[in-house]
Amino acid sequence: MGGIVARLTSWEEAPEQRENVKLRLEFNDEVFEALHESSFFHALLELRRRLEPKGMMLVCYGASENVFPSGMAVNMGNGGKAYRLTLGRPALMADLVDIFDTGPDVVPVSVEKQEAFFQTWLRSARK
Repeated sequence: MGGIVARLTSWEEAPEQRENVKLRLEFNDEVFEALHESSFFHALLELRRRLEPKGMMLVCYGASENVFPSGMAVNMGNGGKAYRLTLGRPALMADLVDIFDTGPDVVPVSVEKQEAFFQTWLRSARK
C-alpha cells in the first residue's frame, strides 16, 4: 500500500476568521483547507470528504473506523481528541486519542463508514 507524505497545519484561530479553527493539508502541488466553528475533528471530516472522491484517505486516528469524539471531547481542546470505541463497551478516558496521531490500530475508512460505525457503537453501548 503506497502512501503520500503530506503536511498538515492547524490553527486554533484561523487568520481569516479568528472564531474558527482551520486545517491546511498540503501534498505534491495540492492544497486543501477546512474551517469549522469549533472542532478540529469536524474540519478533518471536511478535508476527508474532499479527498475521498480522489481515492485518498488519511491515516490517522481521526480517520479511523472506530474513532469518534463525544460532545465533551469536541468542546475540550477544540475537538483534537476523540475516543477509540469498542462495540458493547462505553468509552473511557483511557480510550482518548489525538486525532492527528497514527498507530498500528488505525483503520482508515470513508467518513460515511466511520459515522456508521459510531451509530452501531451507540446502539451496542446501550444494551
